[in-house]
Amino acid sequence: MATFWEDIKTQSEWIVKAFGADKLLLDYSMESFKKIDQFFDKHSIRGKAKPKGRLSQNLGPILFSIGAYVGETIIKNVAGAVWRTNDNDPEGEVNAEIVLPDGIVLWPMQRVIKRFKNGGEDGVYAYGVVAIREMGTGDYLEKAKEMHEVRDAGTIRAKKPWWKF
Repeated sequence: MATFWEDIKTQSEWIVKAFGADKLLLDYSMESFKKIDQFFDKHSIRGKAKPKGRLSQNLGPILFSIGAYVGETIIKNVAGAVWRTNDNDPEGEVNAEIVLPDGIVLWPMQRVIKRFKNGGEDGVYAYGVVAIREMGTGDYLEKAKEMHEVRDAGTIRAKKPWWKF
Protein backbone atom coordinates (compact mmCIF):
# COMPACT_ATOMS: atom_id res chain seq x y z
CA MET A 1 0.00 0.00 0.00
CA ALA A 2 1.39 3.38 -1.01
CA THR A 3 1.82 6.24 1.44
CA PHE A 4 -0.07 9.52 0.97
CA TRP A 5 3.19 11.14 -0.07
CA GLU A 6 3.73 8.49 -2.77
CA ASP A 7 0.11 8.89 -3.91
CA ILE A 8 0.61 12.64 -4.19
CA LYS A 9 3.61 12.19 -6.49
CA THR A 10 1.82 9.60 -8.63
CA GLN A 11 -1.42 11.54 -8.91
CA SER A 12 0.32 14.80 -9.70
CA GLU A 13 2.01 13.13 -12.67
CA TRP A 14 -1.28 11.49 -13.69
CA ILE A 15 -3.20 14.79 -13.78
CA VAL A 16 -0.51 16.36 -15.97
CA LYS A 17 -1.08 13.54 -18.49
CA ALA A 18 -4.87 13.75 -18.16
CA PHE A 19 -4.90 17.49 -18.83
CA GLY A 20 -2.48 16.91 -21.71
CA ALA A 21 -5.07 14.65 -23.35
CA ASP A 22 -7.31 17.75 -23.46
CA LYS A 23 -4.43 19.82 -24.82
CA LEU A 24 -4.05 21.70 -21.52
CA LEU A 25 -0.37 21.97 -20.63
CA LEU A 26 0.41 21.73 -16.94
CA ASP A 27 4.09 22.58 -16.54
CA TYR A 28 4.40 23.12 -12.76
CA SER A 29 4.37 26.89 -13.18
CA MET A 30 2.10 29.26 -11.29
CA GLU A 31 0.68 30.29 -14.66
CA SER A 32 -0.59 26.73 -15.13
CA PHE A 33 -3.00 27.34 -12.23
CA LYS A 34 -4.98 29.50 -14.66
CA LYS A 35 -5.58 26.37 -16.74
CA ILE A 36 -6.89 24.57 -13.67
CA ASP A 37 -9.31 27.42 -13.01
CA GLN A 38 -10.41 27.27 -16.66
CA PHE A 39 -10.89 23.51 -16.32
CA PHE A 40 -13.19 24.00 -13.31
CA ASP A 41 -15.12 26.71 -15.13
CA LYS A 42 -15.65 24.40 -18.09
CA HIS A 43 -16.58 21.24 -16.18
CA SER A 44 -18.48 22.46 -13.11
CA ILE A 45 -20.97 25.05 -12.00
CA ARG A 46 -21.93 26.06 -8.46
CA GLY A 47 -20.37 23.00 -6.86
CA LYS A 48 -21.82 20.49 -9.30
CA ALA A 49 -20.09 18.59 -12.05
CA LYS A 50 -21.54 19.33 -15.48
CA PRO A 51 -23.22 16.27 -17.00
CA LYS A 52 -20.82 14.33 -19.23
CA GLY A 53 -17.98 16.68 -18.22
CA ARG A 54 -14.59 15.55 -16.94
CA LEU A 55 -15.75 15.85 -13.32
CA SER A 56 -18.96 13.85 -13.75
CA GLN A 57 -17.16 10.60 -12.84
CA ASN A 58 -14.45 9.88 -10.26
CA LEU A 59 -14.78 13.34 -8.74
CA GLY A 60 -12.89 12.60 -5.51
CA PRO A 61 -9.80 11.09 -7.14
CA ILE A 62 -9.68 13.88 -9.73
CA LEU A 63 -9.89 16.58 -7.05
CA PHE A 64 -7.14 14.81 -5.09
CA SER A 65 -4.97 14.64 -8.20
CA ILE A 66 -5.45 18.32 -8.96
CA GLY A 67 -4.64 19.14 -5.32
CA ALA A 68 -1.50 17.03 -5.55
CA TYR A 69 -0.46 18.96 -8.65
CA VAL A 70 -1.15 22.30 -6.95
CA GLY A 71 1.00 21.28 -3.98
CA GLU A 72 3.81 19.96 -6.16
CA THR A 73 3.78 23.20 -8.14
CA ILE A 74 4.06 25.28 -4.99
CA ILE A 75 6.96 23.12 -3.80
CA LYS A 76 8.75 23.52 -7.14
CA ASN A 77 8.30 27.31 -7.03
CA VAL A 78 9.03 28.01 -3.37
CA ALA A 79 12.48 26.91 -2.25
CA GLY A 80 12.28 25.01 1.02
CA ALA A 81 8.56 24.20 0.83
CA VAL A 82 7.79 20.57 1.76
CA TRP A 83 4.84 18.19 2.05
CA ARG A 84 3.72 17.06 5.50
CA THR A 85 1.42 14.04 5.43
CA ASN A 86 -0.01 11.70 8.04
CA ASP A 87 -0.75 8.15 6.90
CA ASN A 88 -2.60 7.49 10.17
CA ASP A 89 -5.13 10.29 9.59
CA PRO A 90 -8.36 8.81 8.17
CA GLU A 91 -8.76 12.06 6.19
CA GLY A 92 -5.08 12.30 5.33
CA GLU A 93 -5.70 12.76 1.62
CA VAL A 94 -7.61 15.96 2.32
CA ASN A 95 -5.38 17.11 5.16
CA ALA A 96 -2.02 16.79 3.40
CA GLU A 97 -0.12 20.01 4.04
CA ILE A 98 2.54 22.12 2.40
CA VAL A 99 4.82 23.80 4.91
CA LEU A 100 6.52 26.94 3.59
CA PRO A 101 9.98 27.98 4.83
CA ASP A 102 8.47 30.66 7.06
CA GLY A 103 6.21 28.10 8.77
CA ILE A 104 3.00 28.98 6.93
CA VAL A 105 0.92 25.87 6.27
CA LEU A 106 -1.18 25.37 3.12
CA TRP A 107 -3.76 22.70 2.35
CA PRO A 108 -3.88 22.39 -1.45
CA MET A 109 -6.41 19.53 -1.57
CA GLN A 110 -8.81 21.55 0.59
CA ARG A 111 -8.34 24.54 -1.70
CA VAL A 112 -9.17 22.48 -4.77
CA ILE A 113 -12.34 21.22 -3.08
CA LYS A 114 -13.28 24.83 -2.26
CA ARG A 115 -12.62 25.83 -5.88
CA PHE A 116 -15.00 23.14 -7.04
CA LYS A 117 -17.70 24.08 -4.51
CA ASN A 118 -17.45 27.87 -4.68
CA GLY A 119 -16.28 28.61 -8.19
CA GLY A 120 -13.89 31.33 -9.27
CA GLU A 121 -13.99 33.29 -6.03
CA ASP A 122 -11.76 30.55 -4.59
CA GLY A 123 -9.52 30.32 -7.62
CA VAL A 124 -6.44 28.15 -7.63
CA TYR A 125 -4.40 30.85 -9.35
CA ALA A 126 -5.13 33.34 -6.57
CA TYR A 127 -4.18 30.68 -4.02
CA GLY A 128 -0.84 30.11 -5.73
CA VAL A 129 -0.22 33.83 -5.87
CA VAL A 130 -0.69 34.14 -2.12
CA ALA A 131 1.47 31.06 -1.49
CA ILE A 132 4.49 32.74 -3.05
CA ARG A 133 3.78 36.29 -1.87
CA GLU A 134 6.95 36.55 0.18
CA MET A 135 9.09 34.37 -2.04
CA GLY A 136 7.92 35.59 -5.45
CA THR A 137 8.17 38.83 -7.34
CA GLY A 138 6.48 40.46 -10.27
CA ASP A 139 2.77 40.71 -10.89
CA TYR A 140 1.85 37.73 -8.69
CA LEU A 141 1.73 39.97 -5.62
CA GLU A 142 -0.39 42.55 -7.45
CA LYS A 143 -2.88 39.83 -8.43
CA ALA A 144 -3.01 38.67 -4.82
CA LYS A 145 -3.82 42.20 -3.71
CA GLU A 146 -6.74 42.32 -6.15
CA MET A 147 -8.29 39.16 -4.71
CA HIS A 148 -7.39 39.55 -1.05
CA GLU A 149 -7.26 42.20 1.64
CA VAL A 150 -3.79 43.46 2.39
CA ARG A 151 -3.50 44.33 6.05
CA ASP A 152 -0.82 45.91 8.18
CA ALA A 153 2.67 44.42 8.08
CA GLY A 154 1.96 42.99 4.63
CA THR A 155 -0.43 40.30 5.87
CA ILE A 156 -2.71 39.09 3.09
CA ARG A 157 -6.10 37.71 4.04
CA ALA A 158 -8.75 36.17 1.83
CA LYS A 159 -11.82 38.39 1.43
CA LYS A 160 -14.02 35.37 2.20
CA PRO A 161 -13.21 32.97 5.07
CA TRP A 162 -12.18 29.48 3.90
CA TRP A 163 -14.95 27.82 5.89
CA LYS A 164 -17.86 29.65 4.23
CA PHE A 165 -19.17 27.60 1.34
